[in-house]
Amino acid sequence: MHSNILGERNSFLIRLAEAKDAEPYFEQNFSPLEKETARLTGCKEVFTREEVVSFFLKSLEDRDRYFFLVIAPDGRIIGESVINEIDLTLRCANFRIALFHASERGKGIGTWVTEWTRDFAFEELKLHRLALDVYSFNPQAEKTYLKAGFRREGVLKDAVKDGNDYADIILMAILEDEWRK
Repeated sequence: MHSNILGERNSFLIRLAEAKDAEPYFEQNFSPLEKETARLTGCKEVFTREEVVSFFLKSLEDRDRYFFLVIAPDGRIIGESVINEIDLTLRCANFRIALFHASERGKGIGTWVTEWTRDFAFEELKLHRLALDVYSFNPQAEKTYLKAGFRREGVLKDAVKDGNDYADIILMAILEDEWRK
């Protein structure tokens, strides 16, 4: 068991990423990345080991980022939760989450990780505002964010492509006083 475990639910763990996680992170999630995960997160489908490992390690050095890993009961890294673009003067940041495997979605893991990360942002980082964006073709994620207290702030119409079709980017945020309620 790791000493840096920050959250636990039903034997799933949340903990800060460490350099030793870079290779398993790539092997377990990007070799290959599931097509639907790439679609829902807006990233390309194929990454080299070097791209993933170097980005992972660079992310650990970023002082404006908290990079959490979601660990399954069997020890596999199945997702990530990131608070980035942290501005301590404005007390605001951006949030993103990814569960890399369809088999892990729809089980409440994303809801738990979202709520845990939101609470960390307000309790530990003392943020005033936590923002995110979600694609309109990912209504399950939007539902999760609404359940966690995020509110729609705006829509960037036809701002992204989903195959041959355009889709919206939905802007959402939660403020510390909304979180306290």
